[in-house]
Amino acid sequence: MRKTVGALLGLAGVAWTLRDVPAALGGTPDPAKMSRSPQFRDGTFHNPAPTRVMPDGDAAKVTARDFLFGGQKRKPSAPVPLVGPAAPVSSGLHITWYGHASALIEIDGAAVLLDPVWSDRCSPSAHVGPRRLHPVPHRLEDLPSLSAVVISHDHYDHLDMETVKWLRDNSSAVFVVPLGIGVHLTRWQVPLERIVELDWNETFAVDGFSLTCTAAQHFSGRAFKRNQTLWASWVIVREGRRVFYSGDTGYFSGYSEIGATYGPFDAVLMQIGAYNESWPDIHMTPEEGLDAFGDLGGGLLIPVHWATFNLALHDWTEPVDRVWREAKARDVSLAVPRPGERINVDDPPEVAGWWQALA
Repeated sequence: MRKTVGALLGLAGVAWTLRDVPAALGGTPDPAKMSRSPQFRDGTFHNPAPTRVMPDGDAAKVTARDFLFGGQKRKPSAPVPLVGPAAPVSSGLHITWYGHASALIEIDGAAVLLDPVWSDRCSPSAHVGPRRLHPVPHRLEDLPSLSAVVISHDHYDHLDMETVKWLRDNSSAVFVVPLGIGVHLTRWQVPLERIVELDWNETFAVDGFSLTCTAAQHFSGRAFKRNQTLWASWVIVREGRRVFYSGDTGYFSGYSEIGATYGPFDAVLMQIGAYNESWPDIHMTPEEGLDAFGDLGGGLLIPVHWATFNLALHDWTEPVDRVWREAKARDVSLAVPRPGERINVDDPPEVAGWWQALA
């Protein structure tokens, strides 16, 4: 009897822990609607070139062993320094990095929010999954008025249900997303009139912003089916100021074309973390990020997709150490803000290596 009661209590506990998972998984796009995209065929989206997205065979064994016994310093040794909200601005180009891929772009006082994830875990559950290595530096209530929320793809570290719900109820911003992601938003009761889905090289205009969905080399999926929604990078333009955001991506030949078509850029937010030799085609190394930066046409490089969630096997500071070292060698203009720190793109601070004390 005691064993039965214990088993029932255990099952109840598991059910409680996973109670939000079904909603967080999102919805399933209509293939007929996705078929308007040249990237969509045979029921899924595809990269222009074949890619490997996860390890298999011997590589999977190596990866599992490294996760358990690799000895990497995958967490900071002390609290990550955070910077609180800054005073409002009405002119210039400013970028605030909140950690990982979440960032705010402000151009002459108007704002666009990129891949906002305010939850403690990047997971369909609030109780299991990769947990933050540092707190969110600002409250959602501290955000300025938003023209748009831009999403790169539907992985949990870029599209967070609870954050979307807050923005749904406390902002009038439109959600501008790649094809297919609208079904997740509608399941979370975002009004249809606030959802704009784009294919690569399509543009939406709002509050003086021109938001263009551009190519990336990655994959998508929140449950058991992959690539039913599109992934993307983004070009954000307003009043002649231009920002590129890479989203998650491997290095591919499309960056030169993006730079020639939409650049040159004042600033580039480039993914530099969560790479591994077992998945070389869908996350860039820091050096590949600098190659892509050069293809795009430069500006100020702000590295993202590191520091916040432990999603790969490398040391916590390795991505930024490598990009800082290589940027010096290539004479690239680099800014590495602390989480929450607003950067004036026209007058960026000197890179101080604040992360080195946490290695």
